[in-house]
Amino acid sequence: MEQWRSLRAVVDAGGYARAAELMHKSQSAVTYAVQKMETLLGVELFEIVGRKARLTPTGEVLYRRAKALLDEAGALENAAAGLAAGWEPELRLAVEIIFPTWLLLQCFARFAEERPQTRIELYESVLSGTEEALLQRNVDLAICSQVPPGFSGDPLMRLRFIAAAHPDHPLHRLGRELTLQDLRKHRHLVIRDTGSRRRSGGWLGAEQSWTVSHKATSIHAATMGLGFAWFPQETVRGELERGMLKPLPLREGGERWGSLYLVFADRDYAGPGTRSLAEIIRAQVATIMPTADG
Repeated sequence: MEQWRSLRAVVDAGGYARAAELMHKSQSAVTYAVQKMETLLGVELFEIVGRKARLTPTGEVLYRRAKALLDEAGALENAAAGLAAGWEPELRLAVEIIFPTWLLLQCFARFAEERPQTRIELYESVLSGTEEALLQRNVDLAICSQVPPGFSGDPLMRLRFIAAAHPDHPLHRLGRELTLQDLRKHRHLVIRDTGSRRRSGGWLGAEQSWTVSHKATSIHAATMGLGFAWFPQETVRGELERGMLKPLPLREGGERWGSLYLVFADRDYAGPGTRSLAEIIRAQVATIMPTADG
């Protein structure tokens, strides 16, 4: 394992000197570990190109396998430590911001009644940002709109999206059913994907758009009459009831549906706290599903 760690460190750090520094070892020790691996396996891991060493095709294959092996070993060690310690001292959770905030806080409150000492680290994410948090093992649990490859997710809830704007918005003043061509002439409020692989979450056909980082900003801008957006109905329920927002009378496409899934970063190694919070989320969602679906 130490030799595989040395190989990974040399590649990730870009050289033996930096790898030795990161591993708190001498450069000769790291070099020896890699050379010994080459001797034992009977392969060449690196080739010299100019003044730099780069992985051979065989080295690239073994490097990818080494990363998977070390990641699995790390997960196993962390799981063993967590099981030995009992309840986790901290839970990390990534949640798509379209999940109703009030419902999420209710879940946290229920969990706190059971384990008030457990810290919760919440990442409010958008689209690929939630997937990346899972793929990079930055969280223990996630609520996401798409299940990343290599993971299995349980269907959690369906959300109804509506196109809405302030009652005095020019689109409402047209006094008729609206088309997508009508929308193209007005500002669309969009929430930015928090991942590095930025992708669109829906229609982006407007000539004008404002892209913001949080749903609260988007909602506030809409209530000020600064644009329109598709909102999860549960998220803007209060604004709709108070008359601060009003659904746009679209001829077609004024209503959309999306699904959310509950995903463990690693179900086999999930601790008791992670499993307990997951059950609370499922139970709380079940109590409002009739409202969420209609």
